Parts: sequence; C-alpha cells; structure tokens
Amino acid sequence: MYHIRSRGFTLIELLVVIAIIGILSAVVLASLNTARSKGQDAAVQSDLSTVRTQAEIYYGGAGSSSYGVETTDCVTGMFAADATIARAIEAADSTNGPAGAVACNTAVDGTAYAVEAQLVSSTAYWCVDSVGNVKQVTTALGTGTVCPAS
Repeated sequence: MYHIRSRGFTLIELLVVIAIIGILSAVVLASLNTARSKGQDAAVQSDLSTVRTQAEIYYGGAGSSSYGVETTDCVTGMFAADATIARAIEAADSTNGPAGAVACNTAVDGTAYAVEAQLVSSTAYWCVDSVGNVKQVTTALGTGTVCPAS
C-alpha cells in the first residue's frame, strides 16, 4: 500500500491566503486615512475654540474692550499681545497644512473679529467669531468679521 503524505500547503492555498491578507490590509489602511483626516479636523476645531475662548478673555482683560488692531494677519496683528491665541492659530494653521491658511479679520474699532480655517477632510471651513458663531461653512471668510451664512 502506498500512502501519500501531504506536508505543507499548495501554491494555490498560499496565494489565496496572501490575497485575503492584502485585501484586509487595504481596507484597514483606507479606514485609517479617513480617521486621520477627521482627527485633524477635530484638532482645527479645538484650536479655533481655544481662540474664541481666549479672545473673550483678552477682550475683557488686557484688550480693554478691544480684540486688537484692524488687520488680516492672525498672529502679528490681531491678538498679538496674547500668546495663547497666537499658539492656537499657529497650531490650526500647521494642522490643516496644505489645505489652507487660517484667515483672521478684526473690525476697524476692534470690537469684532472672525477666524476661519479650512478643514482637512473637505473643502469646507470652520469659523468662529465675536458674535458667538461656531460653525462649518462652505464660503471663505473674505474680509468679514462675522462667519459667512453658508
């Protein structure tokens, strides 16, 4: 009697297993990229929330009822005296990276401001202003001191 002993796997079995592992890893990597983009969006939103909170503290304290001089420069003009706001704006700007820069506007008399940053996962923007708006918009800030309606 002749017995055939099967030791190991055939080439087809190995190729099937490798293909399944490849498909699963592709799905996992695609999910990680989406999660990374959403995480960066959350970081931008958090940084602008910090700007909003610190701007109100600045307005009531060191700013003497002013958000700063009229400017579109976020760090060296508006809120230049508040290092916490400058760091939060710089963090939002570095987080959204090539997506777009942070836009800031202050009214001529310093009584209003708006700050907007483009989100990483979409073409939308996250906007905060002195009126109390904190929202996602599809329109760029431009020269306004209030978040756009859309």
